Amino acid sequence: MLDRYFSIAAAGSSVRREILAGIATFLAAMYIIVVNPSILSSAGVPFSGALTATVLISFFGSTMMGFYARNPVLVAPGMGINALFTYTMVMGAGLPWETALGCVFWAGVLFAILAIFNARQYVIDAIPAQLRHAIACGIGLFITVIGLVNAGFLVGNPDTVVGLGEMTPMLVTFLIGLGITAILVARQQQGALIIGIILTTLLATPVGRWWGDASGVTPDQAATLVNYHGLVAWPDFSLIGRLDLMGALKVAYWPFIFVILFTAFFDALSTFMGICQAGNLLDEQGEPRNIRQSMVIDSLSALISGPLGTSPASAYVESAAGISQGGRTGLVAVVCGVLFLPFLFLSPLLSLVPSIATSPALIMVGVFMLAPIRNIHWDRLDDAIPAFVAMILIPLTYSITHGVVFGFLSFVAVKVGVGKAREVRPAMWVLFVLSILLLFQY
Repeated sequence: MLDRYFSIAAAGSSVRREILAGIATFLAAMYIIVVNPSILSSAGVPFSGALTATVLISFFGSTMMGFYARNPVLVAPGMGINALFTYTMVMGAGLPWETALGCVFWAGVLFAILAIFNARQYVIDAIPAQLRHAIACGIGLFITVIGLVNAGFLVGNPDTVVGLGEMTPMLVTFLIGLGITAILVARQQQGALIIGIILTTLLATPVGRWWGDASGVTPDQAATLVNYHGLVAWPDFSLIGRLDLMGALKVAYWPFIFVILFTAFFDALSTFMGICQAGNLLDEQGEPRNIRQSMVIDSLSALISGPLGTSPASAYVESAAGISQGGRTGLVAVVCGVLFLPFLFLSPLLSLVPSIATSPALIMVGVFMLAPIRNIHWDRLDDAIPAFVAMILIPLTYSITHGVVFGFLSFVAVKVGVGKAREVRPAMWVLFVLSILLLFQY
């Protein structure tokens, strides 16, 4: 039955190979089960509720991708957008996290409209590829900075703005964990990030017990860094329906809805194009296979993320792990989705993981997200300067929104200044005006 529904034999694969490919993809991306709740909890979202939301949206998104779009692509809460949610919207602009979830919902509505009406080419043409690549790189740098700050490696310094943190047992543990994770990633070890998280957590267990002290660092102000609160518990569904839909529609919050939409749309599109081309999952026209259906599922996943209680879900580039193992059909995504479900009951165990254990994974994700930097035309300064502005300001201002705004402004200004105004598309002029207005909002 599986073979017939997913056309496995016609794709040149087998049920066994598809299941193994699904396991490989899950191992490559399962770090999100811990990392996403960890990031959202910094915004005041309860860890156990965020974990439940992460698992549910990963299950629904991945299985829908498998059954409807029939592509071997995992869907889970996106890295980068969760940082936007926590550090830019909630901690930076002061939105209540319930209102931020409302913004996620409305961005998902707009995303779904674009996907259903197959408007991807118009949207692609509106924003220059150089800026899209730069913003992706900037988000990667932002995530890296977050990882370094969470670990205590980067701290505030009144003389130099930022500086190196004190070499405490926690920081030493983080550096060892980072080294181990980097080696595993460089060796292309399957499940490298989750192995790194587990090993770093184990290394952090003695802190406050056998050496050092973690007072003032852990949420409960305990002297120990890793604290056992149990093994299993019933899922925490308290976040479902907690979003503030009407509050999110304030004009002052529209920029956040736009940036969520922008980030989610291009992240999904670039992921589909990248992994489908790498895996030769193309249709007769040379486009990614079932791209319209895949974008629809991605948009619906983003749409229901807010009501479930998490930042938007998106397609994962780690899906390439399963494709490289021979995965060709939607069964791969279905297997991934099902593998998430047991973690609904493991929130006490997963809460053991301290921030210094997830920080190495954040830094490695930053490394992965810098890949598009090679596509920026650094030898064409009218392209390179706006790209650099967007890329560097995202981590330096601790705001994806500010990086995007100044990237748009500098692109138009430089192109007009060098006599290339014709390269600025009409939609980009609209974004230029909106960006000017945003400068007076924040």
